Amino acid sequence: MARTVIPFGPQHPVFPEPVQLKLECEDETVVGVTPVIGYVHRGVEKACEINTLRQNIFLVERICGICSIQHALCYCQGIEELAGIEVPQRAHYLRTAWAELSRLHSHSLWLGLLADALGFESLFMQIWRAREIILDILEMTAGHRVITSACVVGGVRRDIDTEMLKKTSDMLAEFRKMMDKTILPTLLNDPTLKKRTVGKGILSYDQAVTLGACGPTMRGSGVPSDARSTGYAAFKELGFEPVVETAGDSYARTLVRTREIYQSIDLTLAALQQMPAGEIMVKAEAYPEGEIFTRVEQPRGELTYYIKANGTNHLDRCKIRTPTFANIPTLLVMLPGCELADVPVITLSIDPCISCTER
Repeated sequence: MARTVIPFGPQHPVFPEPVQLKLECEDETVVGVTPVIGYVHRGVEKACEINTLRQNIFLVERICGICSIQHALCYCQGIEELAGIEVPQRAHYLRTAWAELSRLHSHSLWLGLLADALGFESLFMQIWRAREIILDILEMTAGHRVITSACVVGGVRRDIDTEMLKKTSDMLAEFRKMMDKTILPTLLNDPTLKKRTVGKGILSYDQAVTLGACGPTMRGSGVPSDARSTGYAAFKELGFEPVVETAGDSYARTLVRTREIYQSIDLTLAALQQMPAGEIMVKAEAYPEGEIFTRVEQPRGELTYYIKANGTNHLDRCKIRTPTFANIPTLLVMLPGCELADVPVITLSIDPCISCTER
């Protein structure tokens, strides 16, 4: 049977990310795929060597707007450990709260894009309407809606008072109510969504481990891997447990993200209610020296930073590995065998972020 190579991307109405998948098809069935990246490379890692240690915080935050708090947190954790800086406990709890609000932002944004990819335009707008609540909380507590710039080496630059805490609790209750009553029941129980996701893009447990997947892509295949389990920031005190599904298909990855929405609401409230009084920042007295490998959990998966410092105000090296870069290889086993029409939804199920991938 004759085979046809169809270019999917880097510009596509269903997949607004600058990446290309060269799909090898027999009639309507995909039999092979070759990912092509490198369209928007920005040289961030080299810029980390040129900028000062403080400037790098603002630089890495702009690798990805949605995950900006996790990039800043991962970088600051590495510098703090190298420099022997003891971060105040209150700052750990505030970092955790903002990180989980960022996860809520990311997952609700992704659910809206899923609805849009399936043609549910009204549901897409309802989900993004709920997402506005999370952005309003970020603006109220951190001063910004997307790139929060809350983390600094030694702690955080803003505090949350009692009035903000009460308002945040009320707004999260409203967000939960919107998810409970209209959005998630409509989305998860819809027969069209199930037809397009159940049994589609299957990634087995062994394949997820072998290909080095991470985040909901890995946890949807039954692998209980989550960097938050290491107890960084305040996660150790909050009793965190990873969310896992075992089916390994696009629907399982959707379920992981929807369950994590509720988990993140609870973690945010717990962090804000349990955080101790005290300082939110200590001054960094010396420049770091040595090498460090640090990691945090982005909404899309594990983010890692390798930092090599030389005792000056500049780094020798800052190597960043983002979750989408790790998850793209899973498409090599998810897509072959699927129908051509299923490619956008399966690809979307890994929640690709080329802004992170193209550093």
